[in-house]
Amino acid sequence: MLLHMRYFLQLATSKALIVYRFTVMLIHMSYVKIWIHAVWSTKYRQPILKEPILREVCAHIKMNARSKGIFIDRINDHEDHIHVLMMLKNDNSISKQMQLLKGESAFWANQVGLVNGGLEWSVKYFASSVCDDRLDVVRRYIDNQAAHHRKQTFQDEYKVFLERLGYTEEDFG
Repeated sequence: MLLHMRYFLQLATSKALIVYRFTVMLIHMSYVKIWIHAVWSTKYRQPILKEPILREVCAHIKMNARSKGIFIDRINDHEDHIHVLMMLKNDNSISKQMQLLKGESAFWANQVGLVNGGLEWSVKYFASSVCDDRLDVVRRYIDNQAAHHRKQTFQDEYKVFLERLGYTEEDFG
């Protein structure tokens, strides 16, 4: 969209009235396609996301994201953490988008009394970009969380994610 607008600015000085005319051009060309695989856990990795709670939390996060213009392709969880494959919205940073999803979902869950003792998310999260040719691999991985976690704990999984990116747990305190 190209929009021309003309503005007039009048400045009064002690001797004369000066009029400036200028044109503002607004060009909307923000095309962003960044896939993000994000993972976050419950505070202290408490295993409180059991059925039917986990389905309700995932459904609410997806609905809330849609209302904020955030596209979630996949979402799944397993007792103490959530995986999301989403597009980064063109006017959000990753930290802003994570705050919108995590903060609102905990607020909602606590407002409706979904979890005895309340739902709190860990402050930390994992987020990594995903290239188009790896989307199906990440989708299958997210879809198969229950089977995956019969073999590997979230703690071990998180450590592997960090190591693949060249980090250690010590890097994050």
